Amino acid sequence: MHQRSRSARRIAIIPGDGIGKEVIPEAIKVLKAAATAGGREIALTEFDWGADRYLRDGTALPPDAPEMFRRDFDAILLGALGDPRVPGNQHGADILLGLRFQLDLYVNERPCVLFEQNLTPLKGRSEKDIHFHVIRENTEGLYAGMGGFFKKGTADEIATQEDINTRKGVERILRYAFEFARRRGYRRVCMSDKSNALAYGHNLWTRVFAEVRGDYPEIEASHMYIDNLLLQMVRDPAQFQVIVTCNLFGDIAGDLGAALIGGLGIAPSGNIHPGRVSLFEPVHGSAPDIAGENIANPMGAALAAGMMCTYLGWTAEGQAIEDAVRAAIREGKTTSDVGGSLTTRQVGDWLAGKLASA
Repeated sequence: MHQRSRSARRIAIIPGDGIGKEVIPEAIKVLKAAATAGGREIALTEFDWGADRYLRDGTALPPDAPEMFRRDFDAILLGALGDPRVPGNQHGADILLGLRFQLDLYVNERPCVLFEQNLTPLKGRSEKDIHFHVIRENTEGLYAGMGGFFKKGTADEIATQEDINTRKGVERILRYAFEFARRRGYRRVCMSDKSNALAYGHNLWTRVFAEVRGDYPEIEASHMYIDNLLLQMVRDPAQFQVIVTCNLFGDIAGDLGAALIGGLGIAPSGNIHPGRVSLFEPVHGSAPDIAGENIANPMGAALAAGMMCTYLGWTAEGQAIEDAVRAAIREGKTTSDVGGSLTTRQVGDWLAGKLASA
C-alpha cells in the first residue's frame, strides 16, 4: 500500500479470479505510468476478495466494505470474478452485484470505439463508423434479483424472475444519457426497450423518455425496439452515438458492441454513480481456461483504468492511456486475440513505456 497524501487519488484494487490476477497488475503498471507522466499521485490498496479467499474462509464482500469504499476511496478497479470451484459463482455475484447495488452504481457505461479497421468483423467499416457508447441501467430490471422457485426440483417446478423498473431509476439513467451526450458534444441519443411486448415496465421507459427528451432539444432523440437495435448495430453502427437501455438489454448490446470493435479483450466498462466512489472493470470474464498462461489481453483492464482517470478528473491521463492502446494496436504490439504475438506482461510493459516516453 502506498502512503497517502492529501492530493493522492485513493484507488481500491480487486484483482479477483483467473486472468483478473494477470491483467490488473498490467493495468496498474499503465495507470502508474500515466499518473507519473502527468505529475499525479495515486494511493493503491489491494483486496484479496475472490475465489481463493472465499474458499479459504467464506469471505465474499465483507458487510462493512461498501461504507469503507464510500469513506476511504475515490474509485475501485476490479479484475474479473468467476471460478469453477465455486458453485454458481456465488462469491462473484456477492462481490460485483453487492457493490453495484449497495453503492448504487446505477450507470453502466460501455464505450464501443473501433481503434483499427482490421479488428471489426463488419465489411467495409472503419474507425469513423464505430464510435458509440452503451449506457445501461445498472441496478434494476431483471438483474435486481427479485423472484424465486416453487416446487423446486419437481416436475411441477415454477421459476419466476421479476423485471423491476422504477420511475426514479428509469428517469435518472435517461437523464444521465442525455447529459453524457451533451457533455461529449454528441448529437444523437437512442433509447431501446421492448414496450411492444413488455406492456408495463417498458411502457414506463417509453413514457419517461418522451418527457425527458424535451429537456434536451439540441439532441436528436430516437427510439428502437431492442431486436431492431441489435440488427441496426450490425447493419449501420455509424448511426449511433449514445444508446441507453435497461439492465439486460444493455448487457447484450454492450457485448455486441465489443464484438464490433475486436472482442471482449479490449472492452472496458464503468459502474458509476456521478460524484461518488465508482467501479471500473474490463468486460471480459475470468477465463479460467487460459488463466496463468500469460496470454490474456490486458488492454480492456488498461482502458478501464483510463476511464477511471477520466471520471476522477484526470482527462489528459485517461486520453493518454487510450492513445497508447490505439498505438499498440496499430503497431501490432498486442496479444494474439487481436493479431499480435506479445504476452500479457509484454503488452503491459509496452503500454507503460509508451506513456513514459510521451
